Amino acid sequence: QVQLVESGGGLVQAGGSLGLSCAASGRTFSSYVMGWFRQAPGKEREFVAHINWSGSSTSYADSVKGRFTISRDNAKNTVYLQMNSLKPEDTAVYYCAASRHGVGITTKGAYDYWGQGTQVTVSS
Repeated sequence: QVQLVESGGGLVQAGGSLGLSCAASGRTFSSYVMGWFRQAPGKEREFVAHINWSGSSTSYADSVKGRFTISRDNAKNTVYLQMNSLKPEDTAVYYCAASRHGVGITTKGAYDYWGQGTQVTVSS
């Protein structure tokens, strides 16, 4: 069982930056592939980024590539999402998620545990 708690959301102007954190409980954090998803009002939850167990491999949605960076610190049981050059269309609730098997990591169904989400609002 893994519990995930996101933090760092807030209100930022377009072009600004924001960093999200996701703290995980338990001693097996390093055995999980971690992902970030987001859900805007009236839209489906969509993949944003993932990072593998060791942090040596990452992937991003095309919409955030070059602007967002995912990282993890296994000693601190934490995964991060640094968001730069934010756009109004990045406004959403952001969720972190943990996957035991790491298969199909761009899909919601690949993840076993989810955080409660943190709101990110980008004003124009």
